[in-house]
Amino acid sequence: MPKALPVILTQDQTATLLDREIDPTNLVDVRDQAILELLYATGIRVAELCSADLGDLDSARRVIRVLGKGSKERMVPYGNPAQRAVDRWLTFRGEVAFETTALFVGVRGGRIDQRVVRSMVNKSTSAVTGNSLSPHALRHTAATHVLEGGADMRVVQELLGHASMATTQRYTHVSVERLRRTFEIAHPRSGSDPGPDSDEEPQANATGSAG
Repeated sequence: MPKALPVILTQDQTATLLDREIDPTNLVDVRDQAILELLYATGIRVAELCSADLGDLDSARRVIRVLGKGSKERMVPYGNPAQRAVDRWLTFRGEVAFETTALFVGVRGGRIDQRVVRSMVNKSTSAVTGNSLSPHALRHTAATHVLEGGADMRVVQELLGHASMATTQRYTHVSVERLRRTFEIAHPRSGSDPGPDSDEEPQANATGSAG
């Protein structure tokens, strides 16, 4: 049976979703904005986001350590908009003595539940597109936009942490620094403009499948 193509947001729809006005004094609004920015910036799975700890963030390099399927660890870069959103959230989080190492927490202070994130993304995307989309749609959206920006397919495989046999056979190791540089060139919200004199050129489309 043919597989249905994943539903994604356009770049305009994504900008509307992420640039919406929120109450900067509301803890939940600030947290949810940080979640949306990070999901789109990194393309990580909702389970990976909910399991992320404070120590997994490397703000200096703007990367997050992710423990994916099969306990496989990877480093995923994110841009300035996501960094600013996360920083705002951490300011709120730091004002309350949560007894957990979780990066994102619920209103009662415990690690945020995947159902809470899914419900929030459903509601937020419905307001923009008229359709209730899942966090996985943001993952597909991020991957598509990075590819449209000229990223090599292997870089996208690394970003998303695909580990099926088919993708592993075509897998080429990418260093964190090369991953970050390519991300900054290709991702619409990387917050970086390489400029016309940059020696970093997006690689041509490669053969293979993102899985």
